Amino acid sequence: MQEKTKHSQYVAQESAQLAGIMSRFVASFIDGIILALGATVPIFVLGRAGGSFDGPLVQFVALALPVVYHWYFWTRREGQTPGKSVVGIRVVKKDGSALSDTDAFIRAIGYHVSALLFGLGYIWAIFDGNNQSWHDKLAGTYVVSADSSRRTGQIYS
Repeated sequence: MQEKTKHSQYVAQESAQLAGIMSRFVASFIDGIILALGATVPIFVLGRAGGSFDGPLVQFVALALPVVYHWYFWTRREGQTPGKSVVGIRVVKKDGSALSDTDAFIRAIGYHVSALLFGLGYIWAIFDGNNQSWHDKLAGTYVVSADSSRRTGQIYS
């Protein structure tokens, strides 16, 4: 449900409550544990097979696994990773719609960008009026409450 304004911007007619910084942190922590546990076996097997735990194949898996994990949950599970599901939040595009494969890929790669410079991209959300980190800005996404009955905020395009 969108309305095109005379300035060619899309404005979401439905509003959604933006997720708080703490709920985003808890969700990321939970997802980090799941990813660490899920990556242990393949990285261990690849490391043992190649004789090195810092070889290019192990590094590729360590970088690609989080991208695939997030892409899958953001595009195939209503924008909710297991961590986001536990705390009741989800990722949506600026207009409130679901993420496309491209949006999810950009956002997942953006996680690495947000981690640069001592995590400044994540810290940015604390000071941003819409609680957006750098990866949100890159992909044009917001993290909102998954409970539609609590929609009280506004998503701006």
